[in-house]
Amino acid sequence: MSINFHTKRILKLLSIGFIISFSLCEINTTNKQIKAEKNFIAASEKDLFLYRQMGASYLCIASKAEVDFNKGLGIASATFANVIIGKHGGAIKELGNKKLDQKKLYNAGTFQIVGSALNICPESIPKNIKNDYEKRLKKLIEQGKK
Repeated sequence: MSINFHTKRILKLLSIGFIISFSLCEINTTNKQIKAEKNFIAASEKDLFLYRQMGASYLCIASKAEVDFNKGLGIASATFANVIIGKHGGAIKELGNKKLDQKKLYNAGTFQIVGSALNICPESIPKNIKNDYEKRLKKLIEQGKK
């Protein structure tokens, strides 16, 4: 009987210790997240190049693995946007540290990933996607000249 009493007492002490340590750990994690959110560094051109190339590489591999092109492009674009938001708070250095929302980053990522994929694996890009990309690129170049 005395063993049960001591066992219950030890379990109570251990459980209280675990609860306190988990609580402190949670508070510490929350503080780190708050500090991390304040210290975002805008994505540089080098960062964007890396994320774009990773997305294009994924798209090329997915296309060769016979994954639906639009699904592969959607995943690559969403990952591009999520990394910029997660690591850089959505801020882009080239735009004066302006923060972009998920949708704008997704659309920009889609355009940039297709452009890079056309250099890496042009045979994997459907003709209609290639034509749309070339039309948009031409419009952007004309707008930049104005």
